[in-house]
Amino acid sequence: MLKYICVPCGYIYDPQIGDPDSGIAPGTAFENIPNDWVCPICFVGKDEFEPVK
Repeated sequence: MLKYICVPCGYIYDPQIGDPDSGIAPGTAFENIPNDWVCPICFVGKDEFEPVK
Protein backbone atom coordinates (compact mmCIF):
# COMPACT_ATOMS: atom_id res chain seq x y z
CA MET A 1 0.00 0.00 0.00
CA LEU A 2 1.25 3.44 -0.93
CA LYS A 3 1.84 6.26 1.50
CA TYR A 4 0.32 9.63 0.61
CA ILE A 5 1.60 13.12 1.39
CA CYS A 6 -0.49 16.20 2.10
CA VAL A 7 0.88 18.77 -0.34
CA PRO A 8 0.05 21.87 1.77
CA CYS A 9 1.57 20.71 5.08
CA GLY A 10 3.68 17.60 4.45
CA TYR A 11 1.70 15.17 6.64
CA ILE A 12 2.28 11.58 5.51
CA TYR A 13 -0.67 9.18 5.59
CA ASP A 14 0.81 5.73 6.25
CA PRO A 15 -1.75 2.97 5.68
CA GLN A 16 0.07 0.70 8.15
CA ILE A 17 -0.64 3.26 10.89
CA GLY A 18 -3.95 4.68 9.64
CA ASP A 19 -5.37 7.69 11.48
CA PRO A 20 -6.81 6.25 14.71
CA ASP A 21 -7.74 9.70 16.07
CA SER A 22 -10.07 10.10 13.07
CA GLY A 23 -11.42 6.54 13.19
CA ILE A 24 -9.24 5.20 10.35
CA ALA A 25 -7.96 1.79 11.39
CA PRO A 26 -4.40 0.60 10.73
CA GLY A 27 -4.25 -1.28 7.42
CA THR A 28 -6.71 1.06 5.65
CA ALA A 29 -5.58 1.94 2.13
CA PHE A 30 -5.81 5.63 1.24
CA GLU A 31 -8.34 4.78 -1.47
CA ASN A 32 -10.62 3.25 1.18
CA ILE A 33 -10.68 6.28 3.48
CA PRO A 34 -14.09 8.04 3.39
CA ASN A 35 -14.20 11.02 1.01
CA ASP A 36 -15.07 13.40 3.85
CA TRP A 37 -11.84 12.59 5.74
CA VAL A 38 -9.48 15.55 6.14
CA CYS A 39 -5.79 15.94 6.95
CA PRO A 40 -5.41 15.78 10.74
CA ILE A 41 -2.84 18.61 10.64
CA CYS A 42 -4.17 21.24 8.20
CA PHE A 43 -7.72 19.95 7.52
CA VAL A 44 -7.60 19.88 3.69
CA GLY A 45 -9.45 17.15 1.81
CA LYS A 46 -8.17 13.97 0.20
CA ASP A 47 -7.82 15.77 -3.13
CA GLU A 48 -4.80 17.66 -1.71
CA PHE A 49 -2.82 14.41 -1.22
CA GLU A 50 -0.39 12.80 -3.65
CA PRO A 51 1.23 9.35 -3.60
CA VAL A 52 4.73 9.26 -2.11
CA LYS A 53 7.14 8.03 -4.76
